[in-house]
Amino acid sequence: MDYKNYYIIKSTPDQVYLGLTNPLTIHLWSGEEAEMEDKEGSEFSLFEGSIVGRNIELVPGKKIVQQWYFGDDGPESIVTILLHPKGEYTSLELRHKNIPEQDYDDIVEGWNEVYMERLIEFYDE
Repeated sequence: MDYKNYYIIKSTPDQVYLGLTNPLTIHLWSGEEAEMEDKEGSEFSLFEGSIVGRNIELVPGKKIVQQWYFGDDGPESIVTILLHPKGEYTSLELRHKNIPEQDYDDIVEGWNEVYMERLIEFYDE
């Protein structure tokens, strides 16, 4: 199953990119330790290991493409985040493809009520 949404964040695309790829900044907005490198091919772990995967493509200030791991069955679950400047803000376009059906509701809720809500609040302060 696929999910797509847009979020408005009160910061520049470069700052939002750092917020999604720098482990210290991730810790600041999420409240959780993060294992993350701003390096294509590197593996990551967020939210105490509830999100794990690999960075496929990283374009600073513009684009993040990740594979999220859900076990060995099914096609690769791919997250694409596109950052678009919108005045003093950033329009974050999220696309998450191939979410396992049994995980879909939890993943969508996690995107909206945890991941993006915390990120937006962090930049809104």
